[in-house]
Amino acid sequence: MDSMSVHEMPVVSVVGKSDSGKTTLMEGLIRELTARGRRVATVKNHIHEVDVDIPGKDSWRHAHAGAVTAMISAPTQFVVVRRIDRERTIEELVEAAGDADILLTEGFKRSGSVRIEISRRARSDELTSDPATLFALVTDNGDLVAEGVPRFALDDIAGLADLIESTFL
Repeated sequence: MDSMSVHEMPVVSVVGKSDSGKTTLMEGLIRELTARGRRVATVKNHIHEVDVDIPGKDSWRHAHAGAVTAMISAPTQFVVVRRIDRERTIEELVEAAGDADILLTEGFKRSGSVRIEISRRARSDELTSDPATLFALVTDNGDLVAEGVPRFALDDIAGLADLIESTFL
C-alpha cells in the first residue's frame, strides 16, 4: 500500500471482470460507510465518452454546441461536464472529490493502488489482478485463492467496510 500523509484522502478501487458485481458492491459500500457517518466520494472509470445529461436538453445542447464546460445548477445538485484533453490521474480525482473522507473508484484496473477485486463464480474462475496487489477479495468461489488477502462473501459489506475503516479511516 502507498503511505499516506495525514491530509491525503484514501482511495480504494473496486475492480473485476465485466458483470462481476462491481457497481452492486460499490452501492453497498457507499450505503454502509455513509450510514457510519463517513463522507464518500466516488468515481467510475469509463473507456468511452459518456453523456450525463439527456440528449436534447439545454445543457446537453450547450456542450454539443462546443462549450468547454457545461454546468447544471439546481437546489440540490451541481453538475459540471468539462471537455478535457487527457484522462485525469487518481491524484487529480482526489482533488476534485472535495470534502470527503474516502474516494471509492470503480473500474480503475491499472491505476488504483488499493484494490478490492470482486469475482463471481458465474462470471469467472480467475482473478484479473495480481494477488500481490490486492487489498481484499470478494467472491463466492471457494476455489479462488489470493494468499494473505482478506476474503469476503459477496454479501459481507459490513465486514469489508470494517476492514476499510480500520485500515484507512
